[in-house]
Amino acid sequence: MSNIPPAGMSAAEWQTRQELAACYRLAWHFRFTDLIYTHITARVPGEDGHFLINPYGLSWDEITASSLVKIDVDGNKVADSDYSVNPAGFTIHSAIHRTSHDAAWIMHTHTRAGVAVSSLEAGLLPLNQIALQFHGRIAYHDYEGIALDLGERERIVASLGDKPVLVLRNHGLLTTGATAASMFNTMFYMERACEIQVATLSMGQPLRKVPADVADHVATQYQSSMGEEDDVLLEWAAHLRLLEKIAPDYRD
Repeated sequence: MSNIPPAGMSAAEWQTRQELAACYRLAWHFRFTDLIYTHITARVPGEDGHFLINPYGLSWDEITASSLVKIDVDGNKVADSDYSVNPAGFTIHSAIHRTSHDAAWIMHTHTRAGVAVSSLEAGLLPLNQIALQFHGRIAYHDYEGIALDLGERERIVASLGDKPVLVLRNHGLLTTGATAASMFNTMFYMERACEIQVATLSMGQPLRKVPADVADHVATQYQSSMGEEDDVLLEWAAHLRLLEKIAPDYRD
């Protein structure tokens, strides 16, 4: 990534913009997108109440660092931009950005597998090793309609609590993180867990769920040894190398 920001922009904001644009391009590559809808957002370092969001109308494979829109928690643009912002995206993301200082990065998707699992009463089931990394780490929020009501923001935050994953029932998935790497890693494997669950249920055979004590043990293993930040950063570096091959213009 270039470390030279545009005139008048801090180096910290430019780095955040490039990493956020990378998240959009990676989500497009892995088919996590919903055309021009849903969002990935990041808090602007050193600017209380400001965050970056995708320009409404651009496909995720078109998004670049400079095209991202900077807004405040009330939805007002705080820097010049030719683009508007999707109100529904503002509602969900601003709910968390305005209250949760740990969730500097937020990703929300409407993937086929994610929406399918969000529509099940049981949500994500403890069926396999990948799903078990989320054992005890998922919160659920009941569907209230298209997220245009600002009054829902407090309820979204209350539902999320201290969990890194929020399943928006009948709607989709949401993951958070202190860094782009941790947020994207969480969504990547949450999506994979949902895909595996949909495939498993489609076979119509009796389910073999993991016993509760084993599920607890595996979740502890993930937290203590398998999910270390160094591993996540290695994974993120691999993602960025991929982008350098297929879409290096995300940095522009």
